[in-house]
Amino acid sequence: MAFDADSKTALAALIDYARAAGAEASEASFAARESISAEVRMGQLEGMEREEGRSVALRALIGKRQASASTTDLSGKGLKDLAERTVAMAKAAPEDKFCGLLDQRYRASGALPDLDQADTARPSPEQLLELARVCEDASLKVRNITNSGGGGASHDVSTFVYATSDGFLGAESATSYSLGAQPVAERGDDMERDYEWRTKRFFADLPSPESIGKAAGERAAARLGAKKIASQKAPVIFENRLAGRILGPFLSGISGGSITRGVSFLKDKLGKRVFPEWLTIHEDPFVKRGLSSRAFDGEGGAVKPLDLVANGVITGWLLNSAAARQLDLEPNGHATSGHGGPPGIGASNLFVTPGTLDLSGLMRDAGKGLLVTEMFSPSLNMNTGDWSVGLSGYWFESGEIAHPVSEITVAGNLLDMYARMRCGADVDDRGSLHIPSIIVDDLAIGGA
Repeated sequence: MAFDADSKTALAALIDYARAAGAEASEASFAARESISAEVRMGQLEGMEREEGRSVALRALIGKRQASASTTDLSGKGLKDLAERTVAMAKAAPEDKFCGLLDQRYRASGALPDLDQADTARPSPEQLLELARVCEDASLKVRNITNSGGGGASHDVSTFVYATSDGFLGAESATSYSLGAQPVAERGDDMERDYEWRTKRFFADLPSPESIGKAAGERAAARLGAKKIASQKAPVIFENRLAGRILGPFLSGISGGSITRGVSFLKDKLGKRVFPEWLTIHEDPFVKRGLSSRAFDGEGGAVKPLDLVANGVITGWLLNSAAARQLDLEPNGHATSGHGGPPGIGASNLFVTPGTLDLSGLMRDAGKGLLVTEMFSPSLNMNTGDWSVGLSGYWFESGEIAHPVSEITVAGNLLDMYARMRCGADVDDRGSLHIPSIIVDDLAIGGA
């Protein structure tokens, strides 16, 4: 599914209708999506879904008043009704002195880069079903795997076109393909479950269903025999596939929205060292086939590679135009599309500086401690950075896994944790955040 002249014509008409209704400025977007998913459980079809949708959205501005709305009616009458309704809402809206379109000098210009986001592969429902079955079957062949939460495969095709009343027009298309399984392990009265899942832009880049299913089964089986441990302080390693959840609050904390509201534990840390001196968090929106790549941001803004953290120092906030105006700063390409609402804020592909030790090396270096492989029910005070989370994983001694553990918590202050963290060499690249395992010494563990 590629964008075509019809979507551009619809947006141009929508902007014209908004102008005729009294809008002083406006932005319009077109979004289309097609997806097919297949789910199995114990080898039997559990569900097959196909979704198709197209919609247009409009944000109308009159002075310092704005309103947004969307519709799935792309007829001429539907577009005209949407424009008139949205402009009427804007006339009645309260003033927002920071709203407005992005200044043209910050817009993406020239030829947009080819980010290789769209594949031509279109697996049939039958192919997806077979992939899901093979993946689940591979997990069920692992010793002690006796049941399954299911296996699934899906593919998604999306198009986004964005236009503004002052002349910007940009379009992007992307595909994604996902495959995974959730096996259940049992031994006596002990029951554990785990998962493995992969998503790629190109179908051929997916790992084999057998390897995904086997990894899921081995992870679930390894969790059998979990024990409780005593409350103590010890080194804690956060496995790479969930280490991003340690940095999630950091990204929220440097978002312009959090800074403008004054609800960030990082609000006074701009230009200050928060992480160890060796650590860099690099952002690159131009990664080919990247899951968060983009040629322009949600307001048509120019994007570029940059370091969010350089040598441990926070270099800037993530800003859209409204947050930039409120903070008297320049927008920096971090707007996300509202598509029926005002623009949001978000980052693209991120890369955390890896260390030199693999996961086994981190455990050997630490001697004994906790390896975290699952988190649930995190609690965060966004103003102070005080953080706690329930988790499960493995206790290791003499650098080797001793036994699984469950029903424990870890707590600490994120500023303190960030300052003391070290990274492994085992970078996980399954998402848009490329991050290795993270170790923090002397963390408070709540156990039995």
